[in-house]
Amino acid sequence: MEEGSPRGERFLLKLSGEALAGESRHGIDTRKVSELAEELVSLSKLGYQPGIVTGGGNFLRGRDTGGITRTTADYMGMLATVMNSLALADAVEKAGGMSSVFSAFPFPEAGVKTFSPRRATELFQSGEILVFAGGTGNPFLSTDTAAALRAAQTRCKTLYKGTKVDGVYDMDPKLFPEARRFERITCDQVLSMGLGFMDSAAVAVCRDAGIEIVVFDITGPGNLNRVLKGELPVTVVEV
Repeated sequence: MEEGSPRGERFLLKLSGEALAGESRHGIDTRKVSELAEELVSLSKLGYQPGIVTGGGNFLRGRDTGGITRTTADYMGMLATVMNSLALADAVEKAGGMSSVFSAFPFPEAGVKTFSPRRATELFQSGEILVFAGGTGNPFLSTDTAAALRAAQTRCKTLYKGTKVDGVYDMDPKLFPEARRFERITCDQVLSMGLGFMDSAAVAVCRDAGIEIVVFDITGPGNLNRVLKGELPVTVVEV
């Protein structure tokens, strides 16, 4: 995250599904996905080892699906993350990179592998950009929690949470102009204050696994690279 960050750093990027939808906020914006893929490939060539978890909200959110049983809706949301992951992996390869999709449940016909920490680690070391789909494979658990678990299982140093704002605030900055952004805060403080930028289960996993969380604004082109260089404001959630 700072100028001079060590090359070879393995990290996980957590994106909402809407981040892949662009201004339409639904479906997949291929231009937006291509921009992100090109940035990831560029970082990979520098020696970084990026992994990605996306949500599925650009297609469907399980908790917002009225009239459908929550468990069924959550599985539908997991399928949406597979669609997003396939699109992102395809864009990475078109940008000249190597990519594999791992999922909590297999889809071999589409080249989606069953998640294996050992195999994922091998592919990270060989220079592949990994996309983790299917959430945790369980209903009632968010893709935030899936991101924290995959980061822990593959020994990522940092979890970067890309959002629409430049960090974690003590209240919603869109509703309260006086909201204060935290530059640094601990996982325990996040949990005790009930800050809702990420599920509490995900924060607890990162705390217990010793993974730092960096919350930043992903909406601008190249923002992840700028965060890694220390050029953008962020909130660092320390263990």
